[in-house]
Amino acid sequence: MYKVLDKDTIEMEIVPFIPGPKRGFPPTVPLAEIIDAILYKLKTGVQWDQLPVRSLFSDRALTWQGVYYHFNKWGRSGTFRDCWTKFLKRHKAKLDLSSADLDGSHTPAVRGGQGVAYQGRKKKKTTNSLYLTDRQGLPLAMSEPVAGNHNDLYDIEVQFEVVTASLEEADIPVEGLFLNADAGFDSKEFRKACGKKEVNANICFNKRNGNGDRDEYFDQKLYDMRYAVERTNAWMDSYRSLLNRFDTSTSSWKALNYLAFITIASKKLLMKKSK
Repeated sequence: MYKVLDKDTIEMEIVPFIPGPKRGFPPTVPLAEIIDAILYKLKTGVQWDQLPVRSLFSDRALTWQGVYYHFNKWGRSGTFRDCWTKFLKRHKAKLDLSSADLDGSHTPAVRGGQGVAYQGRKKKKTTNSLYLTDRQGLPLAMSEPVAGNHNDLYDIEVQFEVVTASLEEADIPVEGLFLNADAGFDSKEFRKACGKKEVNANICFNKRNGNGDRDEYFDQKLYDMRYAVERTNAWMDSYRSLLNRFDTSTSSWKALNYLAFITIASKKLLMKKSK
């Protein structure tokens, strides 16, 4: 059976931050195996009712409903976001924050749901989210998902606060950070939001805003390094449950994204350490 993460990594990087039940009985199978089943769903994109549970559990197998119950519970409570924040805090020294990239991504929403709408250039309804990455292309944070008919600047001051909050909760200061963003983010509102956080906004000028006599900071060589975020998109798209959105709730969508963050960072950062 294909393993997305090895058991030791799951036990060390995810399980310690899964809260125990406040009432009732604890799970009858190891938490690591439940998470392994969820990761299998994340990677393969298999429908929940098609999870090969007998192959995913070593002794007593949960039903697919049991796996989904735990995923839904942890997703609604923000558990996987907390896991990611704690992962960042633990491994922040391995990040490359010489600069960062911000980009928006539209994901086709096959079954509809929360935060979904048509966008003129897309054939299907989509969800739009903003993603922040480090210089290596490792995903760091995401915004709240919004309906696809909104552009990247929709409610940008609030969304940027959401994005930077993940770093601040992980004790990663954003003051002085050099942030690359494409011309779609060239707006007074976003530059103001960056200024409040003391972030150095390296935003490509939008021709619609005029290029004459502008005194905002822009470093072309730094901006040219923004290709790393495209690598991030490729990494994220390798998880079939993220390539197309089937889960209808935004809590489930965010949970899958944060699990992908943990998986990508574990492979890129922890494997380097072991070599």
